[in-house]
Amino acid sequence: MSAYNEFFLNFMGPFFNGIINLFKQVALSLFQIFNVLNYIDVIKEHKSDLTGAGVIIIILASLCLLLLFGLFFYLIYKIITGFVKYRHRAAHQQALVDEIDNLNNEVIKLTSENQKFLAMSDPSVSGIEYDEEGNVINKLEEGESRFFKLSQVDAAMQSYTPDALNTSINLEELCQQFLNYAASEMGLYYSIDLIRLFIAAFASNRLIILQGISGTGKTSLAYAFGSFINNDAVIAPVQPSWRDSSELFGYFNEFTKRFNETEVLTKMYEAKYRDNIYVTLLDEMNISRVEYYFAEMLSILELPSADEWVIDLVPNAWASDPKLIENGRLKIPTNMWYIGTINNDDSTFMITDKVYDRAMPINIDDKGVAFDAPKTGKVNISSQYFVTILKAAGKDHPVSDETLRKIALMDDYVIEKFRLAFGNRIIKQLKEFVPAYVACGGDEIVAIDYLIAHKILRKFDQLNLAYIRNELDGFINFLNETFGDNNMKECIAYIERLKKTI
Repeated sequence: MSAYNEFFLNFMGPFFNGIINLFKQVALSLFQIFNVLNYIDVIKEHKSDLTGAGVIIIILASLCLLLLFGLFFYLIYKIITGFVKYRHRAAHQQALVDEIDNLNNEVIKLTSENQKFLAMSDPSVSGIEYDEEGNVINKLEEGESRFFKLSQVDAAMQSYTPDALNTSINLEELCQQFLNYAASEMGLYYSIDLIRLFIAAFASNRLIILQGISGTGKTSLAYAFGSFINNDAVIAPVQPSWRDSSELFGYFNEFTKRFNETEVLTKMYEAKYRDNIYVTLLDEMNISRVEYYFAEMLSILELPSADEWVIDLVPNAWASDPKLIENGRLKIPTNMWYIGTINNDDSTFMITDKVYDRAMPINIDDKGVAFDAPKTGKVNISSQYFVTILKAAGKDHPVSDETLRKIALMDDYVIEKFRLAFGNRIIKQLKEFVPAYVACGGDEIVAIDYLIAHKILRKFDQLNLAYIRNELDGFINFLNETFGDNNMKECIAYIERLKKTI
């Protein structure tokens, strides 16, 4: 080891010695320039030799030196004030850019609201007509429903015959068939690990977030799953102007006395009649703030009893309202899941902890590699059966007490070293997600590693990385000692990425 040290010191010595000598020479030069005592000694030494005009020379030399001192300090002053002004100007420009962004968002919002009002007032757009006195003519006929699309669903379901639904397939078979269906029928190629993560996510969360770089097949994955279960996903392209839940469900038009139903609301209503799995795709969900338009749903889906999953559509009840709307309220169907896709770039908003804690994020960072897959058909699966086998996984493949003990140790470690705690919600999700992943054909440690990396370590981004820098290597050692060498690959890779940003 001493030979390596000697080589390193000899090799790098000239560089560091040069740096030290550079600072020494700069310090020595400044000392020589501003050593006033030296100038006084020179004057004393030559004072006796310089008489008459010599005194004038001494005075002129002293004034010249003072002028040079003043010029030097003036240049330093200009450099400092110039830098301060530059920083102030840059901060001011950034504030103006932020203000412009806020104003643009307000313009988008006002434009959207203006279009709504124009649609209300323009007969060619909304069908509103006025009488001679300028009053709006209510075109609803006696007994006509203000929920046109939902009433159509009621009518269609009177003659609806349920399809034969599969109640025998297991989760591992479901994953493999979905993988083969996407490849053979749609030309979409995913890894079996990604499919397992996706299917297992249905066990722990109603909201699944597919995130990653553009072009990796996030939207296609949700769309392909809808096609695979023979019930196409309803796609809701999120707009920058979305500010509340009316963008998702619709709103009551006071002018026409009709409710403007969205496709999402229509599908939610239809789902209450059927036992199929329903998927709502919120495409580019963070192009507007998720907390604005999806806040109500986040709160509702957190309630422990599905009987409490209710949204208010209108403040009162009409006799002509659809059958499944009670007192202006609709119960959220239990057979619908919500999948959001996000791109993290300059045109989008960051997803907050409130959303991430209530969702299962799935990273899709790699494009799929083509492979030969047997021709595979669709699967008509019952949502009740799907939920049953997801819950059965918790009994058949429960997270072991030893693993829970290790996670508790990690919780204590994270609290002590990083002042973070992940709480009961994530433990509940872990107990539902991990068994489902194992039932899908995966390994328990892989699921635990993935969930900890994307639900807990993600919170490290909020910390002062420079402050925790010295603790990161210790945390890697802790993970290897507690869970086994290199078993927590996702977690270690995430920590290594954090270290590179410090």
